[in-house]
Amino acid sequence: MTEPTQASPEMDDASESSPQRMPPEGGQKPDAGPKPIWMRLFGHDISAPLLLLVLAIALFAPGQWSIPPLDRDEPRFTQATKQMLETGDYVDIRFQDAARHKKPVGIYWLQAAAVKLTGHDASAPLWAYRLPSLIGGVLAVLLSYWAARAFVGPPASLLVGLFMAAAIILGVESRLAKTDAALMATIILAQGALARLWLKDGETRRWGLAFVFWTALAAGVLIKGPVAPMIVGLTVLALFALTRKVRWFKSAVPLLGALWFICLVVPWFVAIWIATDGTFFQEAIGKDLLGKVGQGQEGHGAPPLTHLAVSFAIFWPLPAFALLSLSTIWRERASRLVVFSFAWLVPSWVVFELVATKLPHYTMPLLPALALPVAAALVDGAGANAKKGLRRACAFLVVLVPLALAAASFVGPLYLGTWPSPPGVVLCVIGAALGLVAASRLLSGAAIHAVPSAVAAALAIAVGFWGFVGPALTTIWVSPRLVAAIENAPACENPLVVTTGFHEPSFIFLEGTDTKIVSAEEAAAFLKEQAALGVPCRIAVIESRQEEGFLGAAKEIGLVPQLVSRLDGLNINGGKQLDIGLYRAGRPNENAD
Repeated sequence: MTEPTQASPEMDDASESSPQRMPPEGGQKPDAGPKPIWMRLFGHDISAPLLLLVLAIALFAPGQWSIPPLDRDEPRFTQATKQMLETGDYVDIRFQDAARHKKPVGIYWLQAAAVKLTGHDASAPLWAYRLPSLIGGVLAVLLSYWAARAFVGPPASLLVGLFMAAAIILGVESRLAKTDAALMATIILAQGALARLWLKDGETRRWGLAFVFWTALAAGVLIKGPVAPMIVGLTVLALFALTRKVRWFKSAVPLLGALWFICLVVPWFVAIWIATDGTFFQEAIGKDLLGKVGQGQEGHGAPPLTHLAVSFAIFWPLPAFALLSLSTIWRERASRLVVFSFAWLVPSWVVFELVATKLPHYTMPLLPALALPVAAALVDGAGANAKKGLRRACAFLVVLVPLALAAASFVGPLYLGTWPSPPGVVLCVIGAALGLVAASRLLSGAAIHAVPSAVAAALAIAVGFWGFVGPALTTIWVSPRLVAAIENAPACENPLVVTTGFHEPSFIFLEGTDTKIVSAEEAAAFLKEQAALGVPCRIAVIESRQEEGFLGAAKEIGLVPQLVSRLDGLNINGGKQLDIGLYRAGRPNENAD
C-alpha cells in the first residue's frame, strides 16, 4: 500500500507481468504481487465494471417483483409517490390525508419518474416503484469501483466493487422502494469526485469534478436532507485536520459550486415552505431529525457501539477480511488512501454511534470507505502471515452468516407454519457450502483467494432467499392475501373498504388510497350506510381484537354484518398473531330496521 515515488505515465494500468504503477500526481499506488487468475482476467477498466454490473444485477434483482411491500417504511414511500401521481401535486408529500414531512422530495420524484418511464400510472406494480433503489444499488457498486480508481489500479478497485455487491445491507436496501440505495449512490459519487480533487492538491480548478461533486451533493440533500452533507462535510473537515492543508479545496470551485448547489436545492424547499406554511421544516427538522438524535424513535434506540456490532453481519463478508488486513492498513496509515478512507469512515461513524436512534442502514454510506483500504491490503498480500487464531476467527465470521441463513431458510418457514421452498433451501445450502470454502481458504492464509467463494455464496443466498424463500413466507404477507380476499368477495366488485385494527401501510398501498382507517363504531356505521342507501358494495376489515366492539356497535344500530371470509397471519412489525374478518352488510331483508 505504499505510495509510488517514481512512475512512468506510459506504463499500462492493466500490466500483468509487473506491479502496476500510476502517476504519483494521481495519488494511485501500485498493486503488488502475483494475482489470482480471476483477477488477471477481470482486473481491467473494461472487464471489471462489466463484471460488477452483471454481478450487481444478479444479486439485487431476485425478489424485486415477487416480494410484497415490506412494512412499514417502504409502503409509506410508495403510497406517497402514488398519491403524487394520482393528484399531480409533486411538491407536497402526503400519506392519505396526513402530511408526510420527514424526508425531502427527491426519492418520490425518482419513483414517479420510474413509474411513468415504464409506461404505468399510479396503479403500477411495486417493482416499478423499486426501480430507483435497484438502479441506486447497482450504481453504488460501479461508483465504488470508480472512486477506488482514484487511489488504486483496476484489480484492487474490482475487489472494492465485489465487497460492495456482496454486502447484505446493500442487497436489502436495493430491494426496498425508499431513500437509502439512491442516497448511497449520490454520496459515493460526491466522495469519488472529492478524492480526485484532494489528490490534485489545489493545483488548478477542476471544473468537471467540481460540477460532479456539487451536483451529487445537491441530489443527496433532495433525497435525504442532511445525511449527505454531514458525511461529505466531515470528510472535508477531517482531511483539513489530518493534512493541515486547505488549499486543495480550491479545486472544488467552492464559491460557484455552492451557488450551483443552492440553485439545485432551493426551489423545492421554497415551494414546500409556501405549500405547507413552513410546517414541513418544523416536522422534518424539529421532530424527525432532532428526535432521532435525542431519543430512539419508534423503538429504534440503542447504545453506542451497536453499529459496530451489527456491521459484522450487515457488511458481510467484508468484516472478516478487514480484521485480516488491519496490520497492513496500520503500517500504511500515512498513505493518502488510508488517510482519505479514515476521513470518510471514522468521523461519520462516531456521529452515527452517538445518535440515539439506530437503524442498520445508517452506516451503509460508509461501506466503501472500509472496503477501499481492505481491498488494497489484500492485493498487497494481507492475511498471508496472520496468526492462526486470527485466521480462525475470520474464517468463523465468513461462514457464520451463510450457515445462519441456510438454517433460517428451512427452520423459518416451519416456525411460521409454512413448508420451506425446496429451491430456496437448496440454494441457501449451496451458499453455506461456498462459505465453508471461503473459510477454508482464509484458514490457509490465502485471503484474496477466498473472495470469489464468498461472493459466490452471497449470490447463491440472494437468489435462494429473495427469489424463493421470501415469497413463500405467505404467513407474513398479510396485506396481499387480504387484498386478494377482498377481490374474491362474492357479488362485490370494486368495493369501498375500511379497516379497523389492521393499519399497515402495505394494505393501504395495495388496496388503494381511498381505503380508510376507522374505529370499530365507524366501521359498523359505514356498512349500515350501504344497507340504508343501497350504495355500492362495502367491506369492513376487522382484526379480531376489535371484533367485539364492531359487533356490539352493529347490534346497537340494527346492522346484521355478514362474514365474507377470514384469514390469519403474523404481523412482522411486533410479531403479533393476526386474525382478520372481512364483513359486509347483510341483505336488506336480513337487517333490522
